[in-house]
Amino acid sequence: MAEPAIAEPDVGSSAALAARHGLTVAGARPGLLRYTRQLWAYRHFIVAYANAKVASSYSSTALGRLWQVLTPLTNAAVYFLIFGLIVDSPGRPTNFIGYLCTGLFVFIFTQTAVSSGLQAIAGNLGLIRALHFPRASLPLSLTLVQLQNIIASMAVLAAIVLLTGEPLSFEWLLVVPALLLQSIFNAGLALAMARIGARMRDLKQIMPFILRTWMYGSAVLYSVALFDSPEIPDAVSALLKANPLLIYIELMRHSLMETAPLGSPVWLLWTLGLGWALLVGVGGYLFFWRGEQEYGRG
Repeated sequence: MAEPAIAEPDVGSSAALAARHGLTVAGARPGLLRYTRQLWAYRHFIVAYANAKVASSYSSTALGRLWQVLTPLTNAAVYFLIFGLIVDSPGRPTNFIGYLCTGLFVFIFTQTAVSSGLQAIAGNLGLIRALHFPRASLPLSLTLVQLQNIIASMAVLAAIVLLTGEPLSFEWLLVVPALLLQSIFNAGLALAMARIGARMRDLKQIMPFILRTWMYGSAVLYSVALFDSPEIPDAVSALLKANPLLIYIELMRHSLMETAPLGSPVWLLWTLGLGWALLVGVGGYLFFWRGEQEYGRG
C-alpha cells in the first residue's frame, strides 16, 4: 500500500499571507526612512542611556565627574612637560600651553568617540539580544557621553587660554558650530567603528596605535607651520592639512586664540569641516544601517 504523499507548503501563498497581514522576516533590516523614524522615537532612550553611562563611569571614584576635566588636564600636563619643557621644538607657537591644550582636548573628543564606538556593539551583546531597538542608539549614546565630557572640559580650556594671555572676543562664539561639526563627524565615525568592531574583535588591540599615529599627524604637539616646510612635498602637505582632525583642531584654535598659526585659510577650514561632517556623518550612518540585521547574531 503506497504511503500518502506529504503536501509541500505553498511558499508563494505563505509569503502573500504574511504580506497581507503586515508580517516581516524576524531581524530583517528596515528601510532607511523607517529606521530613521524608529531611531528618532528612541531619542529619550539615547539621552537616558548616555546619562546613565556618565553617572556609572564615575560612581566608584572619590572625585566623581570632576575626572571629566582632570583627565584631559593630566594628559596636557604630561605632554607639556615633555614637549614644552624637556624637548626644545623650533618654531613653537607663542602661546604653546593654550595651543597644546586646545589641540589635545579636541583630539581626545574624537579619540574617545572612536574607542567607545568600537565597543558599542561588541560590548553590549547581552542588551542587544535581550531587547529590540535600533542598534544605532548605542554608538550615538556613547558619542553623546563624549560630548558631555568635552562640554565640561571647555570651561577649563577657556580658563587656560585666558590665563595664558588670550583675549576674550566674539570669535569665541564660533566654538559652538565647530563643536557641532566635530560631533556630527564623531557620530558617523563611531557608527562606522561600531559595525567594524562587531566583525573584527581584534581591532581594539591595534586601535590605540592608529589613534596615536593620527594624533602625531594632527599638529597637536607641534606647530602646523611645519607642514609648510620645503622638505615636505606639496601633495603630502595638502593631504596633511586636509586631515579632518586637524581641521577641527584648527577651527577651535582659531575660535579661542589670536596667536595660533593656521595651516589653511579660515574659509577653507570651515568648508572642509562642514564637508567632513557631512561625508562621515551621513556615510557612517548609512554604513551602520546596512549591517543592522547582523548585530547580536553568531
